[in-house]
Amino acid sequence: MTTRRLLLGLGALHGLGLGSQFLASPALAQSAAPAPTPAMPAAGKRPWAAQVPTLRIGILGGENEADRLGRYDGYRKLMEETFGVPVRLFQAADYAGVGQAFAAKQIEVATMAPAAYAGVWMDTNGGIEPILVTQEADGSTSYIAAMYVRADSGITDIQGLRGKAMAWADPNSASGYLIPRAELRSAGLDPEPGRFFARTGFAGGHEQAVISVLQKQYDAGVAWVSGIGDPAQGFSRGVLRSMVDKRMIDMKDLRIIWRSRPIQNGPIAVRTDLPAAFKQDMIDFHMALPKAHPDIHRAIERGNAIGWLPTKHEDYAVFVDMRRAEAAARRAR
Repeated sequence: MTTRRLLLGLGALHGLGLGSQFLASPALAQSAAPAPTPAMPAAGKRPWAAQVPTLRIGILGGENEADRLGRYDGYRKLMEETFGVPVRLFQAADYAGVGQAFAAKQIEVATMAPAAYAGVWMDTNGGIEPILVTQEADGSTSYIAAMYVRADSGITDIQGLRGKAMAWADPNSASGYLIPRAELRSAGLDPEPGRFFARTGFAGGHEQAVISVLQKQYDAGVAWVSGIGDPAQGFSRGVLRSMVDKRMIDMKDLRIIWRSRPIQNGPIAVRTDLPAAFKQDMIDFHMALPKAHPDIHRAIERGNAIGWLPTKHEDYAVFVDMRRAEAAARRAR
């Protein structure tokens, strides 16, 4: 089944007023057999280097800068060795930074959140395109949004957040902003500050939102997680699992009160104005990476992903629809 079918009419089939009963099972948004693994592209400078003399790769926020640099350094070096051009990592403090860099043609490729991709696609009039989507070990290409509160807060469901403070992760995050807002609206709860919530704010990223809730700056937040595995360990992958593994948090201090339906993983996206040979090299490089260089693959994926599958813009059309709905809601205020 497609992600579009799963996400159309979010919240229409379930009422958020049911609180903890609205814990959707982590169904797979998409499942497929792994595609044949191509060989790693042969090392050597390409004709497309005349148009791309330096390969600039955007890295999304949501994690501290030192951790990002450490995880991506082997990836950067392998890119340089393979394609014979300097590779630079463009680090952005938030999702918007990568989007702005794409719009200004300051980067060529980036792994993006699905909602961030939709926003840049709209802002550039189709100036970027998705080429690959992460495939998880279970065959899925999806994750979920999980709403959390402090374990000692006394809040056990969505209704318990009435009059409380909500920390959104980032305005361009599907799991940390757009998806929960869409589901709240579908259930008749207005997510704007001063309506259902007493106040809302942007924490500056998923990790920052978790910390702000634990420090009692907000009552609740929303993070992306796999929805699979042990919740007491932060699930099998995602923001909470990463923070547990880095010993930044103990899940005993948090309570999950709501889970979304499956959300399509974000794509690896490239600028549409780049040569077709460049795009094919990016596809071949990433498709071969998990088996050719498993350590580098594990470092950049931070989980149990097994590789990538081809994707296309139509797989993210639902996020374009959500962003347009957000824009309409802002104009109506």
